[in-house]
Amino acid sequence: MTLPSSHTLRHHRLRLALHRLAERQGPPLLLLHGLGERSPSSLPRHYADWPGSVFALDFCGHGQSDAPRGGGYSCETLLADADAALAHLGPCTVAGRGIGGYVALLLAGARPEAIRGALILDGPGLTGGGTTSNPTIPVPDLRQWAPPDPYAMAELSNDVRPPGYAASFAMLAAQQSPLDTPVTVCARERPAWLVAVTEMLSLETVPLEIGLRRYAQVWRAGTDKPGPGDAGR
Repeated sequence: MTLPSSHTLRHHRLRLALHRLAERQGPPLLLLHGLGERSPSSLPRHYADWPGSVFALDFCGHGQSDAPRGGGYSCETLLADADAALAHLGPCTVAGRGIGGYVALLLAGARPEAIRGALILDGPGLTGGGTTSNPTIPVPDLRQWAPPDPYAMAELSNDVRPPGYAASFAMLAAQQSPLDTPVTVCARERPAWLVAVTEMLSLETVPLEIGLRRYAQVWRAGTDKPGPGDAGR
């Protein structure tokens, strides 16, 4: 299976696959998949109304992207993958499933001037190793055409995420982002790191369509403030 309009990025010696799922005049949306997943082969229906182009990145060790020899995966490695996509696309709204949601949070704190909203969704790898070393390793989607690197599954499932560490990235996003609401939580699962983030930013869970509408209004208005009537939804 070949995904539509794929572009190869470079992250050090690794090649990363960035896929364009929809081409429109308007703001870009970058999708980050869950642990053991790959980019979707077509535009998911949840994003059909997004007003601009939609892209999806295969993290290293997943999909069409290269796998580092002998592993060595961490969420910071995936953050660097996403940063390479951001450098190519320019300012984006980012939506991440599972571990992709955690990476979206890190990206919002590390690149607050370029992230026009980070959405955190339920999906494989959202919990990670928690604050201990007793992870639950997700079962990869057997329908995918490129199996994930076993090292990625084992190491990223064991990735330790202290709540204070995640909250520090949330604080950076809140302090330096031009948006009133730089992070939106659409996930129902509540690992300790996400509890810390929601408490730090006083966030409530909202449906994905509301979160997308919030950031689409930011782009349409040509400002970095939510549109009328968005607050409190």
